[in-house]
Amino acid sequence: MSNKMWGGRFETGPDAIMEEINASIDFDRHLYRQDIAASKAHADMLGKQGIIAADDAKNIAHGLDTILSEIEGGKFTFKRALEDIHMNVESRLTEIIGPSAGRLHTARSRNDQVATDFRLWMRDSIDTIDAALAAYQLALATKALEHAGTVMPGFTHLQTAQPVTFGHHLLAYVEMTARDRGRFADARKRLNEMPLGSAALAGTSFPLDRDMTAKALGFDRPAANSLDAVSDRDFAMETLAAASIASVHLSRFAEEIVMWTSPLVGLVKLSDKFTTGSSIMPQKRNPDAAELVRGKTGRIIGALNGILIVMKGLPLAYAKDMQEDKEGVMDALSALSLSIAAMTGMVGDLTPDATKMKKAAGEGYATATDLADWLVRTLKIPFRDAHHITGRIVAKAAADGVALHKLSLADMQAIEATITDDVFNVLSVDKSVKSRVSFGGTAPKNVKTQAKRWLKKLGHSVP
Repeated sequence: MSNKMWGGRFETGPDAIMEEINASIDFDRHLYRQDIAASKAHADMLGKQGIIAADDAKNIAHGLDTILSEIEGGKFTFKRALEDIHMNVESRLTEIIGPSAGRLHTARSRNDQVATDFRLWMRDSIDTIDAALAAYQLALATKALEHAGTVMPGFTHLQTAQPVTFGHHLLAYVEMTARDRGRFADARKRLNEMPLGSAALAGTSFPLDRDMTAKALGFDRPAANSLDAVSDRDFAMETLAAASIASVHLSRFAEEIVMWTSPLVGLVKLSDKFTTGSSIMPQKRNPDAAELVRGKTGRIIGALNGILIVMKGLPLAYAKDMQEDKEGVMDALSALSLSIAAMTGMVGDLTPDATKMKKAAGEGYATATDLADWLVRTLKIPFRDAHHITGRIVAKAAADGVALHKLSLADMQAIEATITDDVFNVLSVDKSVKSRVSFGGTAPKNVKTQAKRWLKKLGHSVP
């Protein structure tokens, strides 16, 4: 017989290549906690329903606890010949408690078993990632409050646009991360249905209490359709979609850190903790942590593409292709967790050069919009006309090689005679940011309010 767990029909063993391609223990061993927890809940339910003897259920639970201790103590031997985590556990259970271990698989299949284990693992991973994202938000909001009034250039098209504050810029990532956490929470809510009891695809004739098992495992409910339950991997795709978007957000900030730390820009500095040197150029300080966060986005998005491609042509119900669901997911979520931790560390480590930031904020005629707004607000000029007048004033300043606030009143009046010297009250970068008091704007008082709101929401004391 080829395999004592399933090979009753088979007369010979599998080819070595078949054994190699069929095995998943190298990665699904990471499901051991979930597999043992689900097996204990299943055995307990079978015993309570009288499907197996109470003593057998008790012995199975004791044996599973022993296996858990062995794995966590590094004393368990995983065998590739047993293919996966399920059969490794069941085989060892048989060694510990004898033939009654075979009763554990009553009214279940590896199809519903792995679907349940994977959902449990995904749920745990989402909770871990959510906590990490909350810590990242806390680091951002803390730094934002500290720099609520630190002026820096805001960009569109990577060109200086308008002055903003460093705190305001950081809070933009707090908002992005809030959406990321919302997507993970939504994915978690939808995945929290239990496949166990669906068996291979059609359900079972045994009188199961699936509500009991679902409650024991923390699921909201048992899955309502056995075909869907064993063949669904939406929860993995949806979680990877959330992970991909989160990684894109991290990558965007990482890209800014790479640019800002360049000596050509020099808006912020990272310490030795998050930079590396060159093997040949002694002067180098490379922002490798940020670059690696940026790079890991590729493997996370790639994992999403991978599982979408695996699933897109599969008819109902289970197919062995679905064994390819876990490795990419596990790698991607591990990469995301590491990226979040690295970005959280870098946020705390970032030191902005406030003087250089403020100087850069005033370059490129960044207060031109303030001038246009002043023309509208004070002189009651229609905005389109004010825009045109401001453009001509900027052109004059550029031709003379002076900053906007250094252009003389006479030169401005030559373009628009009604301009008064009150205009200079809006042309400094400090006054520009202070004027942006609309909800969501960059005014320092707004930034302080929003930063404190987030700190309070994240359970941190507000100064």
